[in-house]
Amino acid sequence: MKSKCLNRISITSALIIGFLLSGSFASAQSPSRLVGTITAINGSTITVKTDADGERQVAVPTTATLKRIAPGQKDLSTAETIQFSDLAIGDRALVKLDPDAPAGTTQALQIVAVKQADLALKQQKDREDWQRRGVGGLVKSVDAASGVVVLSSGAGATAKTITVHITKTTMLKRYAPASVRFDAALPAPIDAIHAGDQLRARGTKSADGTEIAAEEVISGSFRNIAGTIASLDATASTLAVKDLATKKLVTIHVTAEAQMRRLPDRMAAMLAARLKGTAGGGAGSQSGGQWSGQNGGQSGGGAGDPQQMLNRAPAIQLSDLQKGEAVMLVSTQGESEVTAITLLAGVEPLLEAPAASQSLLSNWSMNTSAPDVAQ
Repeated sequence: MKSKCLNRISITSALIIGFLLSGSFASAQSPSRLVGTITAINGSTITVKTDADGERQVAVPTTATLKRIAPGQKDLSTAETIQFSDLAIGDRALVKLDPDAPAGTTQALQIVAVKQADLALKQQKDREDWQRRGVGGLVKSVDAASGVVVLSSGAGATAKTITVHITKTTMLKRYAPASVRFDAALPAPIDAIHAGDQLRARGTKSADGTEIAAEEVISGSFRNIAGTIASLDATASTLAVKDLATKKLVTIHVTAEAQMRRLPDRMAAMLAARLKGTAGGGAGSQSGGQWSGQNGGQSGGGAGDPQQMLNRAPAIQLSDLQKGEAVMLVSTQGESEVTAITLLAGVEPLLEAPAASQSLLSNWSMNTSAPDVAQ
């Protein structure tokens, strides 16, 4: 009976383990299993910081089955059998709980682990692949019947249109509500993609980068906000911004994942001139030459790439912001409370061209980094 139970668990794990250990753990939690990171090992007990409900201590008896797989591996038949001593703090683990454990105890029946170093290496390779073979931008149109999504990418002189081709084999995901975590994204059909969404895709790109046969797509609806800071709460990691468009206060939650930068005065003036189509002389031109040189002259003729220039802007923390200053940000959807994805300070000159500036910021948030993936 015990053998049959283990066999059923192994078969189930073989079907889901590749998904679970790819980072999409939150939806895998259930009363019969825990998924998370090992944070402590004490005697024969491990502490798992789960992706769903905090830390749990789990007793690991000698009868428990322990396996190790590589990130993305989907078949437990090739998994390596390990000993309890092979588990390490930082490893990711799927813990099957023993339903026959004594009352009041949490005991492992099976543990499937991924080494922290292996996972980090896979994540790095995937990030590099998204950078090399990925595109990102704002959705202009969607033709679900033909599987074609048209994006606008870049801003100013670097703006271009990208056609994304989606097939039945393309993996489609959508950010969960109020979340910007790739690992919390959920499967969604092409019909869920709408004009104005942000979208990233990776696959085989054409030589000029204007078309891509997508292997994987992730999209989401986000909000653009421009306004002045009315108050800050460092303890709660929030700030209240008066939205210039709605004239209403919006509470902005700032997490560790938020990308925050401040534009130097010259760069802000130059970018504003570019977005208004008046770049040429004065401080803007001088700044443009400076930043074009630092960016390797990517745009040619001293023009500089606005998005690359944003990458060069100094990173800031919430404590660097002040009441009364203007900010622009891309956030999750919401009326009165949102979570910041990208926030830019030092933007007073850009507010003179708000539509172009928000397009620049939205495209930047999709193009400056790849999703944190480990598949």
